[in-house]
Amino acid sequence: MSRCQTLALAALLAAGRLGAQAAPPCSQHDRDCPPPRVIDAGPGPKSPVPPPSDAVVLFGGREISQWRSLDGGPVPWRVAKGYFEIVPGSGSIQTARSFGDVQLHLEWSTPFPPEGRDQDRGNSGVVLMGRYEVQILDSWANPTYPDGEAAAVYGQYPPLVDASRPAGEWQTYDIVFRRPRFGSRGELLSPARLTVFHNGVLVQDNVILTGPTGHQRRPPYEAHPDRLPLLLQDHQHAVRFRNIWVRELER
Repeated sequence: MSRCQTLALAALLAAGRLGAQAAPPCSQHDRDCPPPRVIDAGPGPKSPVPPPSDAVVLFGGREISQWRSLDGGPVPWRVAKGYFEIVPGSGSIQTARSFGDVQLHLEWSTPFPPEGRDQDRGNSGVVLMGRYEVQILDSWANPTYPDGEAAAVYGQYPPLVDASRPAGEWQTYDIVFRRPRFGSRGELLSPARLTVFHNGVLVQDNVILTGPTGHQRRPPYEAHPDRLPLLLQDHQHAVRFRNIWVRELER
């Protein structure tokens, strides 16, 4: 990160203008970090809720034409009635279209019966612009490092509370994402921000991202295009997805 980027991010963090959570609360992947309080979010949706009229539907339950493999080819995941499912080891997928600021809705379900523990259990992720990940994980009665559990901004912010449902039940994410802004010379003008509702519960409150998310590292911001694809991660687990749509907040 350049000196200008560092100063810009530090000023925004110090001012606290952009979010209730101004900085990650613990060192990355710190297993001594206090875990979020577990709450009961209530029963999951029995069927998908129809998207709003101005939404871009990325998966409505039948076909997967809005998605591509990372090399641009057809999606290698399994499409069933009403959902699609990761074929473990087949690779991540991304949208054919690119997006900047968005409101994103998606529903997901981890494998039942659950297998494995910690990060090796129902693991995936939704990655805004291919860089900024909200973690997907079977966190029900499954301790892990707090910035790696379900609804964490991976490697940065644990969720405010643990609103997870058991494996096999449908869960929802509603995400408001504001992309970073860069100047003409690639300098950071304002960082990315994320608000996340997990199963209808606020779990990320307009947090300021330190940069792209990463495992065992917090990389700095690097200038990138204003619009990039949305990515769903293959992490070797057969996680299911349905009812995915976005509303573009940037015109």
